[in-house]
Amino acid sequence: MTKITAPGENRTMLTYEELPDHVKKAVMAAEDADFYDNPGFDAKAILRAAWFQVTSGSGGGSGLTQQYIKKATGNEDPTLTRKFTELVKAYKMSNESDHNTILTAYLNTVYFGRGANGFKAAAQVYYKKEMKDLTPSEAALIAAMIQTPSWSEDKEHSQKQWKYVMGQMLQKGWIDQAYYDSQEWPKPLPFAETQPKSLEGPRGLIVDQVQEALDAEQTGVSFEQAQKTGVTIQTTIDPKMQDAAEAAVDEIMIKGGQPEALKTSLTAIDPTTGAVRAYWGGRDGRGSFDYAKGTLQEPGSSFKPFDLVAALQNGRGVGSTYDGSSPRTFGSGEAKVTIRNSENNNSCKDPCPVREAMEKSLNTVFYDMVVNDIGIKPTVKAAHQAGIPEEVNVGNGPQKLLVGEGGGTPNGGIALGGGDARVRPFDMASAYATFAARGVYRQPFFILKITGPDGSVLYQHVDKPIAAFDADQTKSQDIADNVTDVLKTIPGKSSIPCAQGRECAGKTGTHELDPKVAPGGRVGLNSKAWMVGYTPSISAAVWVGRNEGNLPITDKSGTNIFGSGVPGKIWQAFMNKALAGTQMEKFAKAKPLNQFNPPVRQNSASSQPSNTPSVPTGPSSPDKPTSPTKPTRPSEPCEGFLCPPTGGNPKPTTENPDPGNGRSPGDT
Repeated sequence: MTKITAPGENRTMLTYEELPDHVKKAVMAAEDADFYDNPGFDAKAILRAAWFQVTSGSGGGSGLTQQYIKKATGNEDPTLTRKFTELVKAYKMSNESDHNTILTAYLNTVYFGRGANGFKAAAQVYYKKEMKDLTPSEAALIAAMIQTPSWSEDKEHSQKQWKYVMGQMLQKGWIDQAYYDSQEWPKPLPFAETQPKSLEGPRGLIVDQVQEALDAEQTGVSFEQAQKTGVTIQTTIDPKMQDAAEAAVDEIMIKGGQPEALKTSLTAIDPTTGAVRAYWGGRDGRGSFDYAKGTLQEPGSSFKPFDLVAALQNGRGVGSTYDGSSPRTFGSGEAKVTIRNSENNNSCKDPCPVREAMEKSLNTVFYDMVVNDIGIKPTVKAAHQAGIPEEVNVGNGPQKLLVGEGGGTPNGGIALGGGDARVRPFDMASAYATFAARGVYRQPFFILKITGPDGSVLYQHVDKPIAAFDADQTKSQDIADNVTDVLKTIPGKSSIPCAQGRECAGKTGTHELDPKVAPGGRVGLNSKAWMVGYTPSISAAVWVGRNEGNLPITDKSGTNIFGSGVPGKIWQAFMNKALAGTQMEKFAKAKPLNQFNPPVRQNSASSQPSNTPSVPTGPSSPDKPTSPTKPTRPSEPCEGFLCPPTGGNPKPTTENPDPGNGRSPGDT
């Protein structure tokens, strides 16, 4: 696809005299403040590192000379043997070379993140400056990245490490108190502005994902090693499917004249391997905001298949019945909440089978199922089993998914893909791929193989299938097949079927904008919309939203967007283009689990649902989605939905209907 080169790849090795004094001191402050006073190692640090090793802890014990030897030899094994071998070599090197020479070699060699080897290149990729023009504060930030270069874009980590280095410089008298007190975190330039040109536009974000996989050492080959050695990386991206993704987004968004304020993402994953076949996270290229993996969003009704998994795991079936009337009131007192269905999808004879409730996306059924029958924790577990990670790195660091305030159990809105249900669009494609793979989960990946300059294979991906929904693969398969048996009717009912009668399964979703932050306090405006679906050979997730958290998503005609609208059309266009000319696959026939067929309905108007007690109901609700989006902070560096929600989750009341998701006419 492209060639990734390090900034200053053909750099000239700098001499000691060419290194600014404040750069030298910043690096020593970060790595070895007593560098000029020790014999190549810090004995106390070595003993401390040994203690950490013995007690299964973690911690470094290397002085700057040892760090240089580690980088120069390429041996970074976390063992005591390597540590003490380095110690001996460091001692010998300190006796045979002067400290100035060692420090110069280190500054020319060490990796600083952002693809930069050596401080000269680092000055360019962080601030687009020559080293001599860096302030001591800026030099301190770059030096602070040496220990964990893969965390260079984590603001919280960067600020913490920068403050530590500044403190060391102050303690050593290399900066004075007045300068220390006057400094604020020297924000680096955006990553996209400082990188050498490679792939432009959406494909640039694929390069970012490859670099991220290397930085995280998912392959055993680090990005630093890859650059130094010179390797060939075979990605999982399928050219035809990537072309299809780009064409589908352009067809609906650009040629279709949709507002520029609308943002979208599209991820396609091969269920049989976990390979990412197409990736569209944004238009702006490398280092820009990634709408597929860089944001957390409420999935709305596209979360409901996980409710169904939990139900199937706990003795219910697609024929089990609940009260599907609308509105329904659950709980009492301060915990009281009113749940409504869309007006056009309001009809479901009582008792209402789960299959019909899924097709019509009846909120009252799924809220009742999760909150009163199956339970919230089993539903969260089912989502994680499918492929929603328990923790991801988004924004300012690790964030746990599908948890409530303080890391506890989420609120009932999660049943409808609202409240505490916040996921990355990328992970929804992975989770639905588990349905397509008949209950087998495979971790998604971008790198298939890495070969060295001599053709030797340095890394080869190995398939690691996991039975997702039950330790018994047959049971896991049956659960997934039952989910697919329900979902395969939905694309057609949503007016977004796959071409030529091809079997596709999927689920749309919408999430409502909180009327408290909506323009004019309007009710029923949406803030995000989804379509997630699959065939046996590909799973694709499309999300549509905005950067702002207080504005609705509307199409070119000003109409409210639902899952079967803009995201559904993008999904449909992608599937048709990506699968054109391929075999017409059929889903496996589902083996009925539990109550597969609904009971014969009674004509009596007084019949009760078979699984749950009668709940008071009220008159029909207006046609509106019913999942308020919490207001978000507009504070830097996030904007709108990019910001984490403020405060805890308010208890739902009748004035705050349905903390989950709602529907539109024909949006199932």
